[in-house]
Amino acid sequence: ALFYSGGLQWPMFGIAALGLAGVLLLQQLGVRRAWAYVPAGAVLWWGGGWLWQQPLMDRPRRLWQITRMDPPTALPVPVEGVAARRIADTWGAARDGGARGHEGVDIFAPRGTPVRSSTVGIVTAVRDGGLGGRQVWVLGPARERHYYAHLDDWAPGLQTGDVVQPGTLLGFVGTTGNAQGTPPHLHYGIYGADGALNPWPLLRAGAQGAGSRKP
Repeated sequence: ALFYSGGLQWPMFGIAALGLAGVLLLQQLGVRRAWAYVPAGAVLWWGGGWLWQQPLMDRPRRLWQITRMDPPTALPVPVEGVAARRIADTWGAARDGGARGHEGVDIFAPRGTPVRSSTVGIVTAVRDGGLGGRQVWVLGPARERHYYAHLDDWAPGLQTGDVVQPGTLLGFVGTTGNAQGTPPHLHYGIYGADGALNPWPLLRAGAQGAGSRKP
């Protein structure tokens, strides 16, 4: 829920937190009469709305807005110059001798091809390790996590906390992690509240200009 203060909107939990803080402060000051809470509450309400819109709250505000969005029903291919029709649906294919299934799609392209964010979001991790090697994680709409792995390198200056848009440069196609010895490619995965999701139908829907997955 949203409240409006001086033409500004901010989440209800912000009002509740500041209101509680104000009541506790007044109690500590020895103010017991209920009427005294009214002007204090009004000041905190307006002040909270003002604070919520300040530059220092930009990332928390963007995160709150993004995670409240509906999940995408169509996505652009995150590797520059690659058409969706060239991507094979290898979701669930056996990996490591059948020890695990493939949780994503592999998008093949020459080494160094730009990898771009498929969605608006917040960068939650830029790291090197494990099966994915050099990788980037982006928290997108509906709290779905988008995973870009096997990167040859990251975009210059990219760091945790960055706000990205569809098309923002994240890195470059490579063979890091367990992709060493294979043709350069991006492993792209999506993870929701119930686990891994198949990106392939969303990429195909993006190429067709329509989607079918419901929130």
